[in-house]
Amino acid sequence: MRDLSALLLRLVTGSLLAGHGAQKLFGWFGGPGMEGTSGFMESLGLRPGRTWAAIGGASEFGGGTLTALGFLNPLGPLGIIAAMSMASVTAHRGKPIWVTEGGAELPVTNMAVAAALMLNGPGRYSLDRALGLRLPRWLAPLALLVIAATVYRYGMQAEPPQQEESREGLAGKEE
Repeated sequence: MRDLSALLLRLVTGSLLAGHGAQKLFGWFGGPGMEGTSGFMESLGLRPGRTWAAIGGASEFGGGTLTALGFLNPLGPLGIIAAMSMASVTAHRGKPIWVTEGGAELPVTNMAVAAALMLNGPGRYSLDRALGLRLPRWLAPLALLVIAATVYRYGMQAEPPQQEESREGLAGKEE
């Protein structure tokens, strides 16, 4: 049953995240595509927006696809964790946790599922198992450190343009 439950989690979470990334990258499933996503990233203070749109879309699409397939574990779950961590500290910053309030409830849930899959492994019904692949165990902790540093450096310190404009306006009034 454990392998079957891993398969279910991988397929559902991975497919949904891959679809979400496809919305960003290709405009599929009614998504904004690179142009719309680039503007959104800029509005979050992530510049250049096109670069961050590509990174976010690739993390979701690639991480979701690898996770769904159970291929090259832990790279897929790490991609999901990276994208959802950045979303939590930028798009959902300063809001109550609940999705109904615009909060990070869904990204946090996706990170928890990805972390569980990363720790548990992809299970028997995966490409890794079928191909006899196993990446080094040290890869996950190292990648998590890189993700944490990146989220701190670029996500936690990103300032949306509206905030910068209001600061400039305040500075002008003080003079």
